[in-house]
Amino acid sequence: MSTVGQLRRRMFGIPSAKAVFSRPGFAPAAWDRFAPVAVNLMEGYHATLEDPRLATLQKRLDAVEPEFRGFAYEGAGMGLAALDAVAPWKNRLKAFVDGPGAAHIYPVYVGVGLAYARLRRTPEANLAGLDPLLGWVTADGYGFHEAFFRRRKYVDQHAVPTRLSHYGRRFFDQGIGRALWFSSGASVERVIQQIAGFSVTRHADLWSGVGLASAYGGGAEPDELRSLLDRMRLFQPQLARGAATAAWGREHAGNQAAHTDLACQIYCGRNGKEAAAALEQAAHDLPVISVEPVYEIWRRRTEQRLAA
Repeated sequence: MSTVGQLRRRMFGIPSAKAVFSRPGFAPAAWDRFAPVAVNLMEGYHATLEDPRLATLQKRLDAVEPEFRGFAYEGAGMGLAALDAVAPWKNRLKAFVDGPGAAHIYPVYVGVGLAYARLRRTPEANLAGLDPLLGWVTADGYGFHEAFFRRRKYVDQHAVPTRLSHYGRRFFDQGIGRALWFSSGASVERVIQQIAGFSVTRHADLWSGVGLASAYGGGAEPDELRSLLDRMRLFQPQLARGAATAAWGREHAGNQAAHTDLACQIYCGRNGKEAAAALEQAAHDLPVISVEPVYEIWRRRTEQRLAA
């Protein structure tokens, strides 16, 4: 590691992934179930700080076991966004998503949202230059970060972020839903109890995040996922869309996982490849200009296709 890399690691690095999962409100089982997720995300982040040259970074990220590679790319997105904030004239992030990170653009943008939260930047103020459709995903990462690191405010007190638009808050809530899945240690009972405390107007997006996290990150047995669906049948469309999004991300990157396929079978009634195809088909002929956010049209079309 170069001297500059060592300096960046000292300035911006996160000392311990395990310490994050030991924060108040986290279930004891969270670390046991999701240690590889947290470790590989942190490794991707630190690899970027140590040496952000794209060829070197890609080699390190692609050495990660396929099941967890997306989390390493998420960490890389976080690191690149942080470095670009310090040296904005370089725009390493764009070069990455236009090049070696293209297949992992969804988790990369989630990581960018994590960086925005740490830097106290508003995701919507930074949409310019990002993919016009997927740029909204940064608000999901932003919400995930706040639910992890400002849990008392955003999970216990159910605060609403004031610096986001109404639509941005929906992605923020999806990020909170994902965070609840991981911080609960994939406990169905715990997640249901925590979401019940939020305003009912937020439940659909929170459950969308749970669907995405439980499909992409796993952590639960088949009977637990079936129990979740049985008890939250009202939000089956959101659970299904979240799982299909996870499957689409894994299909796009070529890092399919058995637990993602399982979640799609339970939530969507079809395998991961079929669920991902439904989401891909829903993206065809999306309008270039629309009063309604184009991503929302995509989400609604996806739910309709999965219900067909």
